[in-house]
Amino acid sequence: MQSLEQIREERLKKLKKLRELGLDPFSETKFERTTTAAELHKKFDSLKPNEKREKEIYSVAGRIMSKRIHGKACFLDLEDFSGKIQVWMDKSTLGDKYDLIDLIDIGDIIGIKGFVFKTMRGELTIWTQDFKLLSKSLRPLPSKWYGLKDADLRHRKRYLDLIMNKNSREVLIKRSQIIKAIREFLDSKGFIEVETPVLQPIYGGAFARPFITHHNALDIDLYLRIAPELYLKRLIVGGLERVYEIGKDFRNEGIDTKHNPEFTMMECYQAYADYKDMAKLTEELIAYVAKKVFGTTLIEYQGKKINLKPPWRRITMKEALLEKGIDVSKTKEELLEVAKQKGLEVNENFTKGDLINEFFEELVEPELIQPTFVFDYPVEISPLAKRKAEDPSFTERFEAFIAGMEIANAFSELNDPIDQKQRFLEQAKRRKLGLESEPYDADFIEALEYGMPPTGGLGIGIDRLVMILTNTPSIRDVIAFPTLRPKK
Repeated sequence: MQSLEQIREERLKKLKKLRELGLDPFSETKFERTTTAAELHKKFDSLKPNEKREKEIYSVAGRIMSKRIHGKACFLDLEDFSGKIQVWMDKSTLGDKYDLIDLIDIGDIIGIKGFVFKTMRGELTIWTQDFKLLSKSLRPLPSKWYGLKDADLRHRKRYLDLIMNKNSREVLIKRSQIIKAIREFLDSKGFIEVETPVLQPIYGGAFARPFITHHNALDIDLYLRIAPELYLKRLIVGGLERVYEIGKDFRNEGIDTKHNPEFTMMECYQAYADYKDMAKLTEELIAYVAKKVFGTTLIEYQGKKINLKPPWRRITMKEALLEKGIDVSKTKEELLEVAKQKGLEVNENFTKGDLINEFFEELVEPELIQPTFVFDYPVEISPLAKRKAEDPSFTERFEAFIAGMEIANAFSELNDPIDQKQRFLEQAKRRKLGLESEPYDADFIEALEYGMPPTGGLGIGIDRLVMILTNTPSIRDVIAFPTLRPKK
């Protein structure tokens, strides 16, 4: 069996031979295609075996995925972005040019001109009248029988994964369609799309560790944003009453099936709305996207059937924990003892709100399979959300869950600059205790002092939403180029 390097050497010799014949496969700058594989199938799949359409000449191009030689004729399987089609080449039609078939390999990219016919076995095929080699593949593709199944290799060499695995291509196509549908929905609701800084002098809008970089000309450290929230709310202050942004956020934290350090978020803000309005917006948006892209609000994720049709279930965090036997009215010390009894690893510096959230994440979140809004989060872990008037220790905040994953987070946004300043100061105390915290942002406080209307804000994790809608178990499979540990 030949090694990969031996195969590459043979292909380099073929390339040299082609160039000696004046046929450099890398010299072509373009190829005029008149149709695609999918369009030909749509138009001609109804042909009968042995039926030909010799007067209709088409030009197609794509990658050779298989090659089967039968003496002075051969079949190729040609694949373009739309799908596959069989190609027939023979000596009697192509003359001396047919001899080049020995210099053509699986993986090469080729342009074909010819007419369509059906073989005796009923396979739609292009009868080649002329062809051009448009690019030479110097490395062999993975075996078509075994494919490219190693997950790490698929993610490191995504180009090979996309060549060999149709499902990988479909997921990225669906991702594009999902994002397009999100834009359509928000645009129809009067939101305008905006852009905010990715490089920020103060990171904020979430509990997360940032990536730090340095700007040489200004000689200052800057942070890759962990969220666009505080800038989007500045736009609300400025009078843009409905705004949204779809873009990259960066968090210098762990990697697993639900987390990638570089990920895509949609955040939107609506003046004169609260978190209940944002819940309605969330369920309507996701149902619209599912219907638009997949034609249904009934989906399946990892063997579980899920109904995305509104209205979704609504429950408070207190109610959800009470169903698990956790009474959040207990003191911090009592809750610490309960946590130890349940075998939860908790930090002695945790506030009561941190403990409540820990109970929720461990005992409730994994069981939220059907779409569920969980309302009213502790104030200690919600520094940018308005307090509940009837219980100031909790805030007007919800998170939305599907298939045990958080996919959305929303607030009635805190617009009281005095309360916001005090919250930031409380966050500084948390930071000294080693707890997750929100940095102090003096300019944001100043912006609030000019007046921000009552506002509802919402963030949706695009990658996780794509995972759920495409029934994909790992976030790495819905990101074109996920973050990976370098190979030594």
